[in-house]
Amino acid sequence: MIWNREEYIAHMTFNYTGKEMFTEQFGPLGALNQEWIAAGVSEKERNLSAFGWDNVKYVDLTNIAKTGAVTGMEKKILVDNDEETIMIDEMGRKSRLCKASATIPLPMDHPVETMEDWLKIKHWYEFSEDRIDYEKLEAARKLQQDGHLVIAWMPGGFDEPRQLLGEAELCVAFYEEPEMIEDMLNTMADTALKVFERVHDYVTIDNLAVHEDMAGKSGPLVGPTQIREFINPYYLKIWNEVRNHGGKLFTQDSDGNMNPVIDAFLEGGINVMYPFEPGSGMDMVETRKKYGNRLAIKGGIDKYALRGSKEDIRRELEYKMCDTMKGGGTAFALDHRIPNGVSIENYRYYVELGRELLGLPKASESPFVRMAF
Repeated sequence: MIWNREEYIAHMTFNYTGKEMFTEQFGPLGALNQEWIAAGVSEKERNLSAFGWDNVKYVDLTNIAKTGAVTGMEKKILVDNDEETIMIDEMGRKSRLCKASATIPLPMDHPVETMEDWLKIKHWYEFSEDRIDYEKLEAARKLQQDGHLVIAWMPGGFDEPRQLLGEAELCVAFYEEPEMIEDMLNTMADTALKVFERVHDYVTIDNLAVHEDMAGKSGPLVGPTQIREFINPYYLKIWNEVRNHGGKLFTQDSDGNMNPVIDAFLEGGINVMYPFEPGSGMDMVETRKKYGNRLAIKGGIDKYALRGSKEDIRRELEYKMCDTMKGGGTAFALDHRIPNGVSIENYRYYVELGRELLGLPKASESPFVRMAF
């Protein structure tokens, strides 16, 4: 079912719309498509259009109102085969994508080690009018008037410095190079604010979104202290401006166990989190009991249950699709991509049982739209 802007905002702000949202956020992982082709699965099932996933009509401003790095460099492919792609990316980094198990390339080197390095590439993040495509903004205004949700992305307070420094180096820099991190985030915030100032002449940013991916199974790579000192001031500069112009949703994408830092990020304005990975210790039901309507959730259903038996799938869905999670504030979905090794029979059962438990009609054909924002 296709939702409009007003319905989606109401649902994700805990106003019951009379229906639940059951969706896919990311789609299949790596080799699953080939597994399903070998099993004779139809194209409509492989592209997920057969399953009637809920989605909201939206327009993404990523390439219309750019807030991140504008480097002037183009990606150059060095190696591309069935197993991997090795490239020089838009930041000049040598990066590798393992096709079977990942969808995001991992950098093998980084452009910043010192403050001097940062100052050399700081212009990547400084404002210029060519960050904005005013013709497409006008088109976005018409789409919003037609019921499309407007989504705008800001650079991650952890993720973007990580792209420049590397993971371990960033964690050290919070202690040893705080002035550099503050300058990075202040520059990014100033640019985002100037971009959004112009955007607000055309549309309301309904959904501010940020990608962090800052945690693993053992927990986040930085704690509440670093979040409150560095990241929240950056978040709030941007979110307060968006909220003052009518924005309602501030979503954060981070894999891993984010439990230790949820409180801190709520202080920074976050009100929606995904994908809520059970395999990393995220329990959407317990989180809802603790935070109530302070935090909406997208995802949360254990993707690996679909590799098990039908009893495993039923057990997972009956626990997650409970009264505590219904009535608004939840977009029920797998906690990330559909894993390799999931049989089409199990996937069909997951869809049918989920729709039954949520009181939804049987699936009818509908184009699949990623809901990862």
